[in-house]
Amino acid sequence: MTELIIIQVVLGDRTYRLKVKKTDEEIVRKTVKLVNDKVSEFKLNFAGKDMQDYISMALLWFATEQNKSGSFMIEQKETHQKLNSLEHLLDKLLKEE
Repeated sequence: MTELIIIQVVLGDRTYRLKVKKTDEEIVRKTVKLVNDKVSEFKLNFAGKDMQDYISMALLWFATEQNKSGSFMIEQKETHQKLNSLEHLLDKLLKEE
């Protein structure tokens, strides 16, 4: 069974206790840092908003970035499959000669 550890992270101006797998701790902390960096960036560019607005904007940005890279991975996999199909077809044609 996977052992969970309790970590504390600060997101925006709030502290959260999370249970995560020991192997996921680093990625969770890096993700929190990335979101907090974006929150700080939005605070500089959009004065007068409250923290919830900044966090919402940062998380929307983060989700959009994840979808972009996910789409790229799907396209890359499809391209790889098409190239494999072409390679097999060429191999088959060359064997027939």
